[in-house]
Amino acid sequence: MAAPTTIVLLVVVVLVVAADAELPQLEHPPSKEDRSLTLLAVGDWGRRGQFNQSLVAEQMGIIGEKMDIDFIVSVGDNFYKNGLTGVDDKAFEESFTNIYTAKSLQKPWYTILGNHDYRGDALSQLSPVLRNIDSRWICMKSFVVNAEVADFFFVDTNPFVLKYWNEPKDSTYDWRGVAPRETYIANVLKDLASALKRSKATWKIVVGHHAIRSVSEHGDTQELVQQLLPILKANGVDLYINGHDHCLEHISSRDSSLQYLTSGGGSKAWRGIFTPNTDKLEFFYDGQGFMSLRLTNTEAHLAFYDVAGTVLHSWGLTKGAYY
Repeated sequence: MAAPTTIVLLVVVVLVVAADAELPQLEHPPSKEDRSLTLLAVGDWGRRGQFNQSLVAEQMGIIGEKMDIDFIVSVGDNFYKNGLTGVDDKAFEESFTNIYTAKSLQKPWYTILGNHDYRGDALSQLSPVLRNIDSRWICMKSFVVNAEVADFFFVDTNPFVLKYWNEPKDSTYDWRGVAPRETYIANVLKDLASALKRSKATWKIVVGHHAIRSVSEHGDTQELVQQLLPILKANGVDLYINGHDHCLEHISSRDSSLQYLTSGGGSKAWRGIFTPNTDKLEFFYDGQGFMSLRLTNTEAHLAFYDVAGTVLHSWGLTKGAYY
């Protein structure tokens, strides 16, 4: 077993107890003097270093050091092929602790579950036992990270996808704490809408595993288009970050300022499928890589990188303008 990772996390967990349940709140104030925030986002990675996972991790470490990142956003499908078997599953260290070893990556990993994680013991990834093994690991189903200049709203999108319930094929999903589906989804949407309305941050960023808009293999997730997207648009969300499709992509909404960002290139990729949709495709790369994001009170700048650390696409915006 690898030695536990020891790091100092500037995170305060605030448990909100009220008559109406609210999303758990985590506080992560910026550490830089200029109050800017920098982070990396990656998903669909957990393959014990295979399928270029180790190469992506290496470049994340390099870019993370250059940017002096505050944290990492992990958008799900953390352990293939069927999640973890329990808190003692060695895949946690073999696919996470032993892979993301760069000094710059010894920061909090704010993590949600993907559909493959639900095929194992989903609750094990939420267990404090894993944080005792590696203190970077912060995983919940739905929660909020308040980072001063930006609020990040992590949403468990898996229960929205009806086929996981009605047509699971050979897979078994761990729906403990989720069923009945309709009640769970209604509560998630209500709590998200409430949290978004309360947010006073310059930037509102929602994170989910499944794409709302995607031109790759899985395409648009219709359940999210119908149920989640209206809430994002009504509350002025700036960015939606996801994985699920094993690629990198940036799509701009044609009827709002919302930007759809897929960073699902953490390991196995190259699906060779292109399925255009009605929104504006800014960038698509069918291979491995990851994304970076820098935020200030006036500007946001994102970039996508491949396994060699080459910038494939960059894009920036201020409130009301793009560059």
